[in-house]
Amino acid sequence: QVQLVESGGGLVQAGGSLRLSCAASGRDFSGYAMAWFRQAPGKEREFVAAIRYNGDTIYTAGSVKGRFAISRDNAKNMMYLQMNSLKPEDTAVYYCAGSSQGPMGLAPSYAYWGQGTQVTVSS
Repeated sequence: QVQLVESGGGLVQAGGSLRLSCAASGRDFSGYAMAWFRQAPGKEREFVAAIRYNGDTIYTAGSVKGRFAISRDNAKNMMYLQMNSLKPEDTAVYYCAGSSQGPMGLAPSYAYWGQGTQVTVSS
């Protein structure tokens, strides 16, 4: 069993930055892909970014490309999302997901999920 816990969310002004962290416990963290998704009120869960098990391949949604960066530290069982130039439309609950068994941009591909962390960007 794998547990994922997000942290680092909060309230920030437009143009500001936040760094989200995802701490994984359990086995085999270094063996599976990880991703960030987000869900705004009244909207479906949306893919943000994903990273392969060894970090050699990264996928980023067009809406955040150039502003957000995903990374991981397998030695620490951690994944991160650096978010820069934040916009009000980035406001959402951000979820950490792990162990993709299918296309990395699709939520149903992931077996493990965190509880989410709220990010609110004020204009």
